[in-house]
Amino acid sequence: MAKERLDKLLSHMAVGSRKDVREIIKAGRVRIDGEVITDPAMQVDPDTQAVVLDTVTLTYQSHFHVMMHKPPGYITAADDPRKPTVMDVLPAELRRRDLMPVGRLDKDTEGLLLFTTDGELTHRLLSPKWHVDKKYLVRLERPLAPGAAAAFAAGIVLDDGYTCLPARLESLGPQEATVTIREGKYHQVKRMFQAVGNHVVYLKRLEMGPLSLGDLPLGQSRPLLDAEIKALYDSAGLART
Repeated sequence: MAKERLDKLLSHMAVGSRKDVREIIKAGRVRIDGEVITDPAMQVDPDTQAVVLDTVTLTYQSHFHVMMHKPPGYITAADDPRKPTVMDVLPAELRRRDLMPVGRLDKDTEGLLLFTTDGELTHRLLSPKWHVDKKYLVRLERPLAPGAAAAFAAGIVLDDGYTCLPARLESLGPQEATVTIREGKYHQVKRMFQAVGNHVVYLKRLEMGPLSLGDLPLGQSRPLLDAEIKALYDSAGLART
């Protein structure tokens, strides 16, 4: 990559704000290839030069990716003056100004929510063209109607006339199922079940493309593992940057 100012580079790597980073550098806490550097404007290439803060070698990455087990009661937005958002749930050490949620989960919906700083990755993951599946656990007010799975597979017609792409509906019991879709229309899963005469009382996203919520506790977040990042870019047809 092209060289960048040291203070800008460290800020990008979430060491601190530009002001904090300048103070860290001037205090002599940063070494480049073994040499203590006190000039925040020094040009650095992290691909070829070793950057050490105190005793920790910093690894450069272009983009950051975080998985959250979103709890109910929070809206999926970067900011809202009146309501708590998913950004309020992120722990301070994972927050970045350019970290944005990928798509939306309704306020009362829980489950896997992805955050990334890569806008192109976000676009690909949300585009039906790239067939990135989203799998949900659904609990229903009434038992599934006969033929509901076939209707989902054929493409549910929503109340506004939109025909959804084929979806996979698998029954787990009379009033519980999983549904896998590749779109993200407004309240889509709830509206799909309304179209077959039912009502969703609980909704949880379990998977998004190659990512699985697993046993991540409710309300907790973590950075994606390297293998998960690779699989995510592969699923979106992108080279990892």
